[in-house]
Amino acid sequence: MKISEFKLERYFEEHEFSAKYILCASDCEPLTIGEVLTEYEISTLKSLRLSYAEAQGTPDLRNEAAKLYKAISPEDLVVCVPEEGIFIAMNALLNPNEKVIVQTPCYQALSEIPKAIGCKITKWLPEAKSTHSWHWNIEFLEENVDKKTKMIIVNSPHNPTGHLFTNQEYHEIIKIAKNNNCIVFSDEMYRMLEQEKQDRLSSGADLYKKCVSLSGVSKILGLGGLRIGWLATKDKALRDKIIKFKDYTTISSSVPGQYIAQIALTKIDTIVSRNLNTIRNNLEDLDSFFARHPNKFDWFRPKAGSTAFVKINFTQDVENFCENLVKKKSVMLMPSTKFDYGNNYLRFGLGRRNMPQALTLFEEYLNENK
Repeated sequence: MKISEFKLERYFEEHEFSAKYILCASDCEPLTIGEVLTEYEISTLKSLRLSYAEAQGTPDLRNEAAKLYKAISPEDLVVCVPEEGIFIAMNALLNPNEKVIVQTPCYQALSEIPKAIGCKITKWLPEAKSTHSWHWNIEFLEENVDKKTKMIIVNSPHNPTGHLFTNQEYHEIIKIAKNNNCIVFSDEMYRMLEQEKQDRLSSGADLYKKCVSLSGVSKILGLGGLRIGWLATKDKALRDKIIKFKDYTTISSSVPGQYIAQIALTKIDTIVSRNLNTIRNNLEDLDSFFARHPNKFDWFRPKAGSTAFVKINFTQDVENFCENLVKKKSVMLMPSTKFDYGNNYLRFGLGRRNMPQALTLFEEYLNENK
């Protein structure tokens, strides 16, 4: 497989571990092991045997993760690294020349892996619904999906925009897929980070047998270092293909990582509540910040998730802008070029506690470079 360089991850590798402030992080504030585990749980961790685990994931973790769904059982889950989940699902389920529709802009793996497989990619781009919101037109999907379409790839809550489909829109997407007998790959890594709980969508895997839903502990729980996620699907044939392909990647996931993730999931309400408080506080700071700079930016306030996509209204090249910012102020922002979406947007991350300090330095940079 020949695959394009992962622009976003290369950019993170260049700056994430040297910049003091990561103002574009997509995850929530990372937790320590001591914040997740009690002393008793730490003692249990110490006694774990570092052997191989079940390829599908430990039963304890799958039992806990299954509680996040309405119609998914532990047997319907495959534990994996989240990025690995995208890679193995696409490779196990897609073939060259098959038609795939991808909600765009997106995390690059969602579009580049099908492209590298040789699929025919149709980008489902956003349309302007109003000045300060994002919108993907369901009519576009209806017009472009047919019996030759193998997969629809969606992400809601959406990275990078923070868009959230309405319940009606999401059910329409599922209906379109059912009518054309195509697979839905639903990236749900930010599900549970809705500003209003009543806006939370059902998991696609609960609604449709041929949906494969991706979730994990990296984003919503701030546990990216564990490298633990999972795929959920009620379709045994799809699931078996995924498990068999996983034999060529990690075989089985980390035993300590699965144990810590399982414990974290027993405390998910507390952790998510903490992270939502941080996001809401940061959104208030961003409301004030963009109100002070109405001519420089268009502020599209997100409804869910831990990211926002902001339009710049000045002519400077967005990559140069971000490079100068990180060089002069040690503040990292993500240019839209890393999403292959033009040259005039910035991704902000909403889940880190040090956003106020980062915004202060960002504002200093703007004032110094008028």
